[in-house]
Amino acid sequence: MSMKRTNVYADPEDLAIIKEAARRRGISEAEIIRQGIHLAAMANRVWDEPLFSRTFEGPGRTASQAEVRDAVADAVRREADAGSGTAA
Repeated sequence: MSMKRTNVYADPEDLAIIKEAARRRGISEAEIIRQGIHLAAMANRVWDEPLFSRTFEGPGRTASQAEVRDAVADAVRREADAGSGTAA
């Protein structure tokens, strides 16, 4: 992967923490900073597609804990039945 050099200003306390973390982990300070930049980039990325493209019909209210548990258990049973070749 090609990289581009850039300069940033950083808080001295943050740099001290990075220096110590790099020493403990046995990696370069630059690698920790690159990881931080990647995390910041991904956290601020605007995606072309929505995260969830499917919609679900429901009663129009928040499901209770028991309803969620039962729905998940039913889905697991259906998947297990489909995998074993039996019908529910």
